[in-house]
Amino acid sequence: MKKLDIIRLHNAVFYAYHGALSDEQSLGGKFQIDVELHCNLTAARKSDNLNDTVNYEKVFSVMQHAVVGRKHFLIESLAEAIAAAILKEFKRVIKIVVRVRKPGAPIHGVLDYIEVEVEKTRG
Repeated sequence: MKKLDIIRLHNAVFYAYHGALSDEQSLGGKFQIDVELHCNLTAARKSDNLNDTVNYEKVFSVMQHAVVGRKHFLIESLAEAIAAAILKEFKRVIKIVVRVRKPGAPIHGVLDYIEVEVEKTRG
């Protein structure tokens, strides 16, 4: 298989109410999201036309809806929802990698964030 091109959106930040603890669900917190969209961008590179690529402003909107549209107990489930929504909406995306970071996760220790990575391939 030919090597795919990649569009990346790094560190999109949303305020949402995900978590297994009731405080997380009522107080909310910041969630940082990265996505890698693996697709064939040959036509876009040649045409320089937005219709031949994946519109990353629309990708951001789909991400935002997935993050704030429904509460999840686990960031694993949130990452899966983001990946599924993007694959459903953008047929040019063949493979997607989603990373969800949760800064200030309620654990007994000091760390920058907890991160989950989910990878899905079309078909």
